[in-house]
Amino acid sequence: MKNAADYYPAKGRVILHVDMNAFYCSVHEAEEPEKYRNRPTAVAGSVELRKGVIVTCSYTARKRGISTGMTVSQGLKKCPELLVIQPDFHLYRKYSRAFMDIAYEYTPLLQAMSIDECYLDITGSKQFGTPLEIAAQIQQRIKDELGLPCSIGVAPNKLLAKMGSDMKKPNGITVLRIRDVPRLLWDKPCNELFGIGRKTAEKLKKMRIYTIGQLAAADENKLIDRFGVAGAWMKRAANGIDDSPVTDEREKNKSIGHTTTLPADISRMEDVQRVMLNLADQVARRLRRQQLMAQTVQITIRTPDMKTITRSQSLETVTEQAEEIYREACELYRRHWSEDKPVRLLGITLQNLVPKEEAALQLDLFDYEEQPKKESLTRVMDMLRDKFGENAVLTAGMLTDDPSALIRDHKIRGTSLQTDFLREQKGNYPDSRLE
Repeated sequence: MKNAADYYPAKGRVILHVDMNAFYCSVHEAEEPEKYRNRPTAVAGSVELRKGVIVTCSYTARKRGISTGMTVSQGLKKCPELLVIQPDFHLYRKYSRAFMDIAYEYTPLLQAMSIDECYLDITGSKQFGTPLEIAAQIQQRIKDELGLPCSIGVAPNKLLAKMGSDMKKPNGITVLRIRDVPRLLWDKPCNELFGIGRKTAEKLKKMRIYTIGQLAAADENKLIDRFGVAGAWMKRAANGIDDSPVTDEREKNKSIGHTTTLPADISRMEDVQRVMLNLADQVARRLRRQQLMAQTVQITIRTPDMKTITRSQSLETVTEQAEEIYREACELYRRHWSEDKPVRLLGITLQNLVPKEEAALQLDLFDYEEQPKKESLTRVMDMLRDKFGENAVLTAGMLTDDPSALIRDHKIRGTSLQTDFLREQKGNYPDSRLE
């Protein structure tokens, strides 16, 4: 009779990918089942403005023709009984911490990829059972303790675990081994291989490579000539090979950045400033959460034709203050971009990070008395947001009647910030498991 250890490879790894199903809508259903269970729901960045974009929708809504990316008005036209919910990232983070706490009980090697998905390396977790038993335990506990559905991929590497979790939704468990790849994946189009987007797939078609199987058999040198080192990766991935490790993402960042794809192109400086202010506020908040300070500010600009430029500037002294980051970001934008050129995406990245306790903050001669006051005010604002959510404190410059405000509600407020708590020491959130 086999024991659990017999189901683990002698040399290889066992990786799980846990993917929460329709996470935002599922969280609201778990919180208010009598209101939302088995009803078509959608979370949108802006409910009061019918131009708001649907961020995610429940499986019941998907059966009625609702999909991510629709405007609220389009969704209501297709499904008049659709219940549109404003996002609550404070609540989502609470549930995210809780489901990852459950997963963490089975292995310390947990890598959060976003607020609703993570990888687990369970190679050393034989004491909890076979890989399938562990996957089933995690899935059942998340359902019983939190009321949330999830799908789990079980595989020898991260790539196949990710693709496995996508195969059966909701509430599926899929085992995907390298020997299964030819039978299950090779007849599918290239853009179904995780990591290959629509544009790359179009470029592959021009090389007469249409399926994952054709990519697996393609000449590696030709792929490298066309795509650089990514070409070698694509061929390996098409054959189900991925050696990337599961790394504990709670380590400190080497850089901290936020980007947002705008719902419509913008060119007016006042619109750019509003976006930059939100971005600066969020990267600064993430910086403070990790007790870091930054020396360099970098901006990212992407045009409607998908051309991307980055520009950076080092500061005279390190900072953690949003106003200084915002000021430098706007100056970089003015210096390197003209107001008549439209932009599709904006981003701010902080680089050359140093631990706050090691930073020799050289206070300006005229600012040294104000610095403690600024830090005290910032701490209070951060505490309010930790307790009441990201929108608890907003500056006047973040407020607008413009429909593009939905970027503040979803695209900017609550993306990378949502997973920062995973890098903090466990125990900082004594109430992280839902009661």
